[in-house]
Amino acid sequence: MSSGYSSLEEDAEDFFFTARTSFFRRAPPGKSRSGQPDVEKEKETHNYLSKEEIKEKVHKYNSAVTDKLKMTLNSNGIYTGFIKVQMELCKPAQPPPDPSSSGCMNTLHISSTNTVGEVIEALLKKFLVTESPTKFALYKRCHREDQVYACKLSDREHPLYLRLVAGPRTDTLSFVLREHEIGEWEAFSLPELQNFLRILDKEEAEQLQSLKRRYTAYRQKLEEALGEGWKPG
Repeated sequence: MSSGYSSLEEDAEDFFFTARTSFFRRAPPGKSRSGQPDVEKEKETHNYLSKEEIKEKVHKYNSAVTDKLKMTLNSNGIYTGFIKVQMELCKPAQPPPDPSSSGCMNTLHISSTNTVGEVIEALLKKFLVTESPTKFALYKRCHREDQVYACKLSDREHPLYLRLVAGPRTDTLSFVLREHEIGEWEAFSLPELQNFLRILDKEEAEQLQSLKRRYTAYRQKLEEALGEGWKPG
């Protein structure tokens, strides 16, 4: 089994990768594709955490890192870091450059704004797979109570956010790139499918509680501001 490192921001064959799109041919330095100077647009963090919560989790994450692959938090709330993806391409469209690449672990440097769809495109390009990205899926493996659960991620989810919330340990959460399988859910037993639903229900409840805490805090601040601003004549 081999290992590899790549970045969604590194130059490769005169291409570059952005969080907003896919691969574009690089424009001259200092200019956008339209010929105008590049302007950094405001990006979303695409999750349910406030900036303070993100800062706290990034600090906690970095404190637990053992392989030096830490996350970096920017002033706008966007953070960058690393994910490791197990490549399980049983039927590659053409042989990869390294014969041992099928089944290897690849380390990617990505942003919190990068989606699952963009990560899949980057991995397929790196391994010279010419088939459509829609034929592949990124899965998360959750290790809980001595059991392993595999769940396919939607193209709009954000892998680095999942990595941040789960922590750096790959024996808790890991990522796998696979080809779509026909009847993929038929491979699981009824108890396993019920476990998937329980996990989803728990994650939904946690995100809902996080949203409630945020809006409760906003409401409290607003009421305090209204109380300070209104004075009887």
